[in-house]
Amino acid sequence: MSGKTILVTGAARRLGSAIARELHATGANLILHYRQASAAAAALASELNAVRPSSAACLQADLLDVETLPRLVADTVARFGRLDALVNNASSFFPTPLGTIDLASWDDLIGSNLKAPLFLTQAAAPHLIAAQGSVVTISPTFTPSARWRRIRCIARRRPDCLA
Repeated sequence: MSGKTILVTGAARRLGSAIARELHATGANLILHYRQASAAAAALASELNAVRPSSAACLQADLLDVETLPRLVADTVARFGRLDALVNNASSFFPTPLGTIDLASWDDLIGSNLKAPLFLTQAAAPHLIAAQGSVVTISPTFTPSARWRRIRCIARRRPDCLA
């Protein structure tokens, strides 16, 4: 991944920070997206930049505000000159027992886990196509074990996935 630029959503904490560290170790430059965890994102960027100067930067965005998603992509490209991969990791997660789900919870969960990844991928598509890049979406499986599954779309192998 050396020299590649990757945008990781929800990169400040938990799984997102682990993904960012792994990608950075391969030589990738990273945009660390966060919504509210500015201190955690800044600390991670400092950690990564101590290893390889100017290789990580933070960008704040509320992914539920679809109008801001093209700016997130544009700011990524402005910072590193390219976008080679998008990791859709950010998501809302909180208990939603059947019978207690309200419209606000639905909008938050569907917005962060489905709507935002779709529209962010759409905004990033021209850059990803040009770079023959990748989109990875991390989503919770809806099982009691709450295991994670990965859906990967590689433009080189499946040109129709970003076209």
